[in-house]
Amino acid sequence: MEKNSYRLIGLMSGTSLDGIDLVFTEISFFDHIEYKIHLAETIPYSKEWQNKLSKAIYLDPEELNQLDKEYTSHLSKVIIDFIERHNLDLIDAICSHGHTVKHRPKKGITYQIGNRPRLAKAVGVPVVCDFRVQDVELEGQGAPLVPIGDQLLFGDYTYCINLGGFANISTQEGSDRIAYDICPVNTVLNYFARKLNMEFDEGGRLASSGELDQELLQKLNDLTYYNTKPPKSLGIEWVNSHVIPLIERSQDDVPSILKTFTVHAAMQIANCLDNNADSKLLITGGGAYNDFLINEIRSRTQCEIVIPEDQLVEFKEALVFALLGVLKLRKEINVLSSVTGARMDHSSGKIYDP
Repeated sequence: MEKNSYRLIGLMSGTSLDGIDLVFTEISFFDHIEYKIHLAETIPYSKEWQNKLSKAIYLDPEELNQLDKEYTSHLSKVIIDFIERHNLDLIDAICSHGHTVKHRPKKGITYQIGNRPRLAKAVGVPVVCDFRVQDVELEGQGAPLVPIGDQLLFGDYTYCINLGGFANISTQEGSDRIAYDICPVNTVLNYFARKLNMEFDEGGRLASSGELDQELLQKLNDLTYYNTKPPKSLGIEWVNSHVIPLIERSQDDVPSILKTFTVHAAMQIANCLDNNADSKLLITGGGAYNDFLINEIRSRTQCEIVIPEDQLVEFKEALVFALLGVLKLRKEINVLSSVTGARMDHSSGKIYDP
């Protein structure tokens, strides 16, 4: 008899370095796919881990290999603690994104640490992970991966946008799901907030107090990425080489930087929408709590903006990685070529048994 209901833990660690998101969810496959999130929480990174992960891109191969081992061990402890604290059992799989350190798909490179077989052995539960590598091998961008979840779980919305380290969008065009990274968001905003010893600019209050730098805004909007047709994706390398230096050459007042970059992000996001009052836009990710950013987006579109309950705002990506994992277990498509540009749709990821 075919198995149609699964108990899963989904994990996500994003480029904003706020922590590891975990969800315990049940996903069922009957007439249509349904999910229920039973538990969801974020385990914040320590200052030490934030520092290690922010510098990982500069490590040589031997150092990166060592960090991968350490991060796998850290992930396993976080998962075991989550399972034990909540007395979870009968778990079909741990579905883990890992943490992206390198993402240069045009060079055939994408690397997420924490995706080692040791994870399954340490936790004692099957692990499905390393979802991006196969797509890059198939000449895809390896990103974004969440749109399959948007299509299967949130298809009632015209657009799904996640405002995390980067803003990414997915939407249906005919029979194809189209998705891509729009622009950086929290990778840049948090970088400059930390210069004032703030983890982030809560509600965008500091940004709202700044002065808009029109010259910097124009320079940001002129970045060539925004004129590139999808499929396309962004990595922290692009932020570090193109965005941060551009801003630091132009402006040193942090509130003004935050305001200007927030307006820039809102403009780029609005450019991706059809501006139709009948269109519904689902916004999730930490940026959904940035009132200044949301208001800037609202002022530029007639689309109906929907911000769901906090659990979905914060844990949608972890939920979708649980879905990606179970689709892999079922040998069903979990990465769409219309999104990534790969040669074909495929079922991506690696399965490790304990």
